[in-house]
Amino acid sequence: HVQLMESGGTSTQAGGSLRLSCEGSGYLYATYCMGWFRQAAGKEREAVAIVDSDGRLFYADSVKGRFTISKDNAQRILYLQMDSLKPEDTAMYVCAAQAPSCVDPMTAIQARGRHTLRFFAHWGQGTQVTVSP
Repeated sequence: HVQLMESGGTSTQAGGSLRLSCEGSGYLYATYCMGWFRQAAGKEREAVAIVDSDGRLFYADSVKGRFTISKDNAQRILYLQMDSLKPEDTAMYVCAAQAPSCVDPMTAIQARGRHTLRFFAHWGQGTQVTVSP
């Protein structure tokens, strides 16, 4: 059973930086595909960033150049470094894992709403990020 727990969400001002963490437990292996998703109030969940089992990185267009996903395989921790934050980045950020490898990450990074469930089997509870102008 895989468990994921996010941390690091808080309130900050536009232009600031935050680093989110997602700690995995249970049968979570370093080769898993992992990703970050977010859902703003009144909007669909959307993919933010994905790292596949080979270490390839995929980003949503809205965060390219500002967010960086990384994974510490030894510690089973997934990170999301968020720089140059904007008010529109305000959302609940959730991490997800898929075994044994990603299912079509190039399509997954464009997934929204319930379609995101097609690509990842395990989900955390989320951590709130609020960016004020």
